Amino acid sequence: MASTSVAAGAAQAYTYTRPSGLDGGLLGLSTSGGTTTSGPQPHPHFFSGVLTQAAPAAAGLLALADVAQTRYHQPRPTSFRDPVVTCNGDRLRMESFSACGGVYARLDVLEPAMDGDVHERGTTNVDVNGPLREALARVGGSDPLHLAVGAEELAVTTMDGAVVEKKVPLPDRWLRGFAEVQVITAGFDLRAELKATDAVRFMRSMPRGQRETLWAVPAGRTLRLVPRPAAGAVCLAGPDRLRTMMPLLRFARALRIYGPPPEGVDGPLSSVWELELPGMRYVLTLSPRHSRGFSGEGAVLDALSADEAAGDADLLVALLSFEPRVEPDLLAERSGLSPARTKAALTQLGTSGRVGFDAAEAAFFHRELPYDPARVADLNPRLRSARALVEEGAVRFTADDAAVVLSNGGERHVRFEENRETCTCPWWFDHRGERGPCKHVLAARIVRRSAEATVEVAR
Repeated sequence: MASTSVAAGAAQAYTYTRPSGLDGGLLGLSTSGGTTTSGPQPHPHFFSGVLTQAAPAAAGLLALADVAQTRYHQPRPTSFRDPVVTCNGDRLRMESFSACGGVYARLDVLEPAMDGDVHERGTTNVDVNGPLREALARVGGSDPLHLAVGAEELAVTTMDGAVVEKKVPLPDRWLRGFAEVQVITAGFDLRAELKATDAVRFMRSMPRGQRETLWAVPAGRTLRLVPRPAAGAVCLAGPDRLRTMMPLLRFARALRIYGPPPEGVDGPLSSVWELELPGMRYVLTLSPRHSRGFSGEGAVLDALSADEAAGDADLLVALLSFEPRVEPDLLAERSGLSPARTKAALTQLGTSGRVGFDAAEAAFFHRELPYDPARVADLNPRLRSARALVEEGAVRFTADDAAVVLSNGGERHVRFEENRETCTCPWWFDHRGERGPCKHVLAARIVRRSAEATVEVAR
């Protein structure tokens, strides 16, 4: 593999045969280390052909790059992380994450905007450098743009025979965030949709410099921003984080907003904002607060702690082949798993970055992020601590719905209530389950599942 992580959270090394560039109407994106249907490739060759909508595609790629180099909370200079690109056959998905870990961005170039040959399916990093960004900013008009993603003609070294190498910091929170956002958004539904003119009007009316959490309430053909949760509202945490959409508004056809069920909402939530462009979609997913990254949300912890789901996930991943839309019923039939176990296994795959979630189609898609999926579990300190408590025998159930966990010389009392668990530890008191389970709840869940599995086997 040409792209490897070195030391936990230290750096990501990218190796390209030459810089990406835009020359004579050809946009050549160099690739670095990826996984394809035929296995790992140092420089995979995915697509060559024409993008029929050059200007919005160039603007969308620039918007992705802007997110990747932005630290929305406490802004300061940061290293640029190259976008992740997946070829699913009928589309190209380009993904990036903000440096602060609070904004996930994706540009989906769909079949109507692609005219060419798919040479391979899979996932890789692509080089986006300064000169390329300057060239993309000059793309305009309606002329088509020729695109090569890892094309054979680019698989040559530079004039002096050297390869292009980059090594950039890749914080653990960045990797965890990529996993968290897929699991969080899998439960989202469409909450509001604006037509092009209304979308432009709403976006341009947003307050500038606003970092506080607001709520977008449907009001006729538009949305009204209010300071507190309201019936039918969608959380907009830090409106300024939608600014990368502004240069894309001239191409907009619609704006759609996705969020969790509104019932019982009393605090900030994540949300998905999708701008429909000609033949493509630009998507931003925002964390619940401007100052809060996805890495600490804890949505993946339950799935990561389930041994059965981990085994089922290994079975499912062998059946995936970079499909643009993963069909759970078909996977259940092919794997022999129940629908419930198939869903749990897909969630597990989301926690390791091996599937993403597309809110527009309410479906998972297969991709393999260019880092070791086994690292995600190791990057969650709460899960590590919970497993250590289990190994120490620190969990004792006093009833079917209650446990005592010995931790740091004291007792923490865990209760399993309808649809949630509670704990007497400071973490639960501070967050009330809003940022995932504490280590004591996780440890109790692990012990409880183990006991239930033992009873099931005995039957």
